[in-house]
Amino acid sequence: MKRTGLTIAALLFATAAFAAPAPKVALESIANLPVVERNPYNEAATSAQADAAVNAAFARAARNHKLVFIDLGGNWCGDCVVLANIMLLPEMKPFMAKHYEIVSIDIGRSNKNLQIPRRFGTDLSGGVPTVLIVKPDGKTLVNAGHIAALEDARHMTPQGVADWLAQWTP
Repeated sequence: MKRTGLTIAALLFATAAFAAPAPKVALESIANLPVVERNPYNEAATSAQADAAVNAAFARAARNHKLVFIDLGGNWCGDCVVLANIMLLPEMKPFMAKHYEIVSIDIGRSNKNLQIPRRFGTDLSGGVPTVLIVKPDGKTLVNAGHIAALEDARHMTPQGVADWLAQWTP
């Protein structure tokens, strides 16, 4: 039993040790976060369009050797808007572009495009934003068990969000 725990701890340490370093974010709190994007989600997109956007992200990810970052949320959600704007910070935008193919999917009030989280064996029970980080194979959910970690993004520091996003990168 003890050996198994050590093995798991070693694997977790090894994974974190090989993650890309997070960019250093100059903004210390979200109090001064510039709101560039107020509506990061396309509310008019149909289920077919959402599926097509996710599939296109996987095709790009396979070509570009990146992970797919699926951001499930809504324009009504303050934490979703905060996350979208942190990802647009000058320090974060190139980092995100280097490591992820990003697709934002409007989930309405948890009543729209739910086929997307179901595709990866999950749901929105943890709140939004729900972030699915998936390998380009379209099957392997890298951040399983942590998909709702950013649901309180407005109470995190921008650096805390950057560190969380960086831990999943290869």
